[in-house]
Amino acid sequence: MAKRDRKRHVQQSLLNQHGTAPARKRRKGARPVGRPRTKGRRRVSHLARPELVARHPLHVTLRVKAEIGSLRKARLYKALRHATYVTAAYEGMRIVHVSIQREHIHLLVEVEGKQALSRGMQGFKISAAKQINRALGDGVRRRGSVFDDRYHSEVITTPRRARHALAYVLNNWRKHGEDRGRAYNTDPYSTGCVFTGWKALEGKRVMWQVPEGYHPLIVWLPQTWLLREGWKRYGPIGFREVPRSAVMREAA
Repeated sequence: MAKRDRKRHVQQSLLNQHGTAPARKRRKGARPVGRPRTKGRRRVSHLARPELVARHPLHVTLRVKAEIGSLRKARLYKALRHATYVTAAYEGMRIVHVSIQREHIHLLVEVEGKQALSRGMQGFKISAAKQINRALGDGVRRRGSVFDDRYHSEVITTPRRARHALAYVLNNWRKHGEDRGRAYNTDPYSTGCVFTGWKALEGKRVMWQVPEGYHPLIVWLPQTWLLREGWKRYGPIGFREVPRSAVMREAA
């Protein structure tokens, strides 16, 4: 049997139709490294989270996807209240205060450590997502993710930061204009009604009565010194006191 000749590959011509080599385009600047930048709101870093200590509470922010719509609805409040009830059974992470805004949720939490925060937030997000999808389904449970990104967390290490965090979370509805046309002093979509550190309550032995039919969110009493006593060094919080920024920096 005759041996077949091996096929030889011939390099194609690099000349164009005019018989000249096309000009080579040069890249301007350095070649980008890593994933491409995303437009819109800055994403939460995916770097490893720092180690945590039990005496330092945290301010955690969770954002939901745009298709979820506003969270400030009675049926979604009920869904998130159920999530706080489920999370309350896990003592590794204690939710002390909550503020539900249109597209995000603020939490003040106390944790035993980094792993406890991870497990507690995972449990809260899973429970909240299930309840929100059920509430939005209108008889047929909605499917798909609810939260937009990783949660953002700020460690609270000083009494000043603790007071700033309390004022920012409990009065966050005023920052977003949700208090317009409202007759009440505290945000009904928060735990403001169970907070005893309001300036208007200073010197009073009892709090105001919770309206009939209103069911507060399920939270723990603070156990860390910063959220229990330390923040009081800088005085009680006014109903209309809104810090300028969510970034809790020490005053110069």
